[in-house]
Amino acid sequence: MNENLFKKEYLCIVEGILDKKTGTIDLPIARKPGSIIERCIDSTGQPSRTIYEVIEEFQSNSQNDMQPLSLVKCKLETGRTHQIRVHFSHIGHPLLGDTLYGNSSPLITRQALHSYMISFVHPITKKEQCFNCPLPDDIKNIKE
Repeated sequence: MNENLFKKEYLCIVEGILDKKTGTIDLPIARKPGSIIERCIDSTGQPSRTIYEVIEEFQSNSQNDMQPLSLVKCKLETGRTHQIRVHFSHIGHPLLGDTLYGNSSPLITRQALHSYMISFVHPITKKEQCFNCPLPDDIKNIKE
């Protein structure tokens, strides 16, 4: 991903309202000591950059879980394991439903993260190929 040959963009719903509506989270990510799954922010970790933009702010539609939420678009300049999840958890806005880096939610049974666009340059034709995928219903229903 460093050479920009393959690009991925994500949409996610995070808990709360971000102070900055656009920005870059530039924090190194390492494996969490004692875990083969979890990652953490650590100065000894690998460089990790997530560029984000808040698309929409809204209140959850559930009587049981009224909270402010933000729909965020993310572009990765690096591709570290759990990068988006670790970065947003670290800044105090974990992904909705992320039980590893945040909290469970009655609104969704998984983390609210969706890879909605990928693009790359075709190795033979040298033309850029771009593929989009709309939000799945379980994420879309949170905002409606």
